[in-house]
Amino acid sequence: MSRLEKKVAVVLGGAKGIGLAISQRFASEGATTWYTSRRDEELQAAGSTITGNAHPLRADVSQQSELTRIMETIKTEAGQLDVLVINAGMAEYATIYEIGAEHFNQIFGLNVRSPVFALQAALPLLKPGASVVLIGSIADVIGTQGYGVYSASKAALRSFARTWTRELSARGIRINVVAPGPIDTDMMQAASEEVRTGITSTIPLSRMGKPEEVANAVLFLASDESSYIAGAEICVDGGLTQV
Repeated sequence: MSRLEKKVAVVLGGAKGIGLAISQRFASEGATTWYTSRRDEELQAAGSTITGNAHPLRADVSQQSELTRIMETIKTEAGQLDVLVINAGMAEYATIYEIGAEHFNQIFGLNVRSPVFALQAALPLLKPGASVVLIGSIADVIGTQGYGVYSASKAALRSFARTWTRELSARGIRINVVAPGPIDTDMMQAASEEVRTGITSTIPLSRMGKPEEVANAVLFLASDESSYIAGAEICVDGGLTQV
C-alpha cells in the first residue's frame, strides 16, 4: 500500500524546486495532491512531470484572501485535509547597512505572515492526526552574512512549530519542520562554479543535496510512520549544522 493512500494533501509553493519534488512524491505515494504557484507557466510545467492524482491551483499565498480561497476549494473538492506543506518563501540579500522596510516586510510577509494565515485557514479542514510540515532552513541556526532577515524569518517559523504543537496537540495535529541546507535547485545551479565549490567544501558529505532528498524527509513526516514525532526539526543538510 502506498504511504499516503487515501490522504488529501496541499503543497503551497509546490510547482518548482523543492516544492515540485514534494508534490511529485506525494502524488506518486497515493495522495490526492493540490499544488500551488502564482505563475501559470510553472503550474503547466509541473503538471507535465507529476503522475498521479494531482491538481494545480494558481494562487498568491502572500494574500490572506487567496489562502482562504485555496481551502474553500479543498473543502468543496475533498471535504478534508490530511497533510499541509507550507513551502512558499523568499530570500534576498541585504546586510544590516542595507535593510529597508520593503525588504523586511516582503520577507516576513511571505515567510512568516503567510504560514500563520495558511494554517489558520486550513484548521477547519485538518483531520485528527493530520500532519503540517513547514519548510524552514538551516539558516534558522547559523549566521549567513547578508541574509539576516531571511534567517530571522525561518527562526520565527521554527518557533511557531513549537507553539502550534502545544496549541493543536488536543486535536492530534502534528507540526514539524524540514530545514534544507544547500540543495541543488535551479537557483543554486545558476551560481558560479567558484561559489558552488566553496559551499560544497563546507558540507561533511562533500556534496549538495537533491530536491528529492528533501521530499523524502517531508514524505516521512507526512506519513503515519512519523505518528509520534511532533514539534521537531529535521535538517536535510549533509551534516552541515550537526558536526
